[in-house]
Amino acid sequence: MRTAIGRDRHAAGVARLTRSYAALSEGAPVRLAKPTSNLFRARGATTSGLDVSGLDGVIEVDGDIAEVQGMCTYEHLVEVTLQHDRIPYVVPQLRTITLGGAVTGLGIESTSFRHGLPHESVLEMDVLTGSGEVVTTKPGDDLFDAFPNSYGSLGYATRLRIELERVPPYVALRHVRFPDAASLAAAVVRITDERAWEGETVDGLDGVAFAPDELYLTLARWTDEPGPTSDYTRRQVFYRSLQHRSTDRLTMHDYLWRWDTDWFWCSRAFGAQHPVVRRLWPRRLRRSDVYWRLVALDRRFGIGDRLDRRAGRPQGERVVQDVEVPVDRLPEFLAWFDAEVGMRPVWLCPLRLRRTDSERPWPTYPLTAGTTYVNVGFWGSVAVGPDAPDAPRNRAIEAKVAELGGHKSLYSEAFYERADFDRLYDGANLARVRSLHDPDGRMTDLFDKVVGGR
Repeated sequence: MRTAIGRDRHAAGVARLTRSYAALSEGAPVRLAKPTSNLFRARGATTSGLDVSGLDGVIEVDGDIAEVQGMCTYEHLVEVTLQHDRIPYVVPQLRTITLGGAVTGLGIESTSFRHGLPHESVLEMDVLTGSGEVVTTKPGDDLFDAFPNSYGSLGYATRLRIELERVPPYVALRHVRFPDAASLAAAVVRITDERAWEGETVDGLDGVAFAPDELYLTLARWTDEPGPTSDYTRRQVFYRSLQHRSTDRLTMHDYLWRWDTDWFWCSRAFGAQHPVVRRLWPRRLRRSDVYWRLVALDRRFGIGDRLDRRAGRPQGERVVQDVEVPVDRLPEFLAWFDAEVGMRPVWLCPLRLRRTDSERPWPTYPLTAGTTYVNVGFWGSVAVGPDAPDAPRNRAIEAKVAELGGHKSLYSEAFYERADFDRLYDGANLARVRSLHDPDGRMTDLFDKVVGGR
């Protein structure tokens, strides 16, 4: 079982990192020497990078505060904090997402309707900037406020001081069905405002839309009441349980990773939900990072495209995206999505920013404070035909989300023109902050990363 590593080992890890920066050739781009990723967009090859191998632990836990290294995965972070009956305010769905990655990118989960995004519970962090300096920054600083959604274009977090929430051992679930998106959206507004549903506290809130007339919200309540619990790491699949039972119970640990075992529903693409295959597929290998490696192999060798051609199927366009739309525009977006993309199920996760000291407190991902959004996640392939390489569905999604006053996460492929990208993600402010901490442009520009694939 993992334990806190202490400050001496952290200092040694930072020293290793800064030595690797100094060893880069003059003018060489600064990137991480990192073998794994949760990104779903192409990246340019690199032959050298920063050594972050000593930055993957929890430094210490002190009551409701933890000091955590930037490359620590949430799986390892939670392993330590649960020993103290605590978890981070927001724990993204996939085990191998790192804390630093969730802050410089964007993470979201069922507690986001009351706790916002992961970076909103960060009290302080140290960032290795493009100039090679490790800078300590706090909310309200230009570097800190521009850092979320910057994806390494401003630097890499080495240490983060975060808030923790005390939790009991169990989670009681209610799966509530709705006949249409409008009634689900109304329920989201009510729950977000009241933090309750039908007289019962709601601590976690997310859902799944299986069809236009079959949508569910899963209402989670933290509880210390003992009793039997379900285990979806075995034969049963969590997302299917929403359709077959109205209540459920999980341990806190299993609730946090309920989506990871089958990568939401994406494991079905590999046959992992077939009863025979599931019995043969080792439990320890039923996890998101294993599926991600299989996807990487498919992309490298074009296996799926070859199979489509051999079967005479139209060429597919990969549509792997998470978007946020204002809750009152959710029915319109889902109706459009059904007509133009036609992919189900989709994940629904309500969100309201925690920080309210300005209208748009996080300029690089300018959601409006006080507004309830719903994250819509959809991951798969759509039969398009010869136009697939031009990504018509992805481009249409970008345009529709912007039209509805929402934003798209940038962990996957993006196709914006430069002017549109800078308008949507406040490129002028990002460039200003970058010039202060990376005057020589050692870090790759955000647009070049996410659209140019550098």
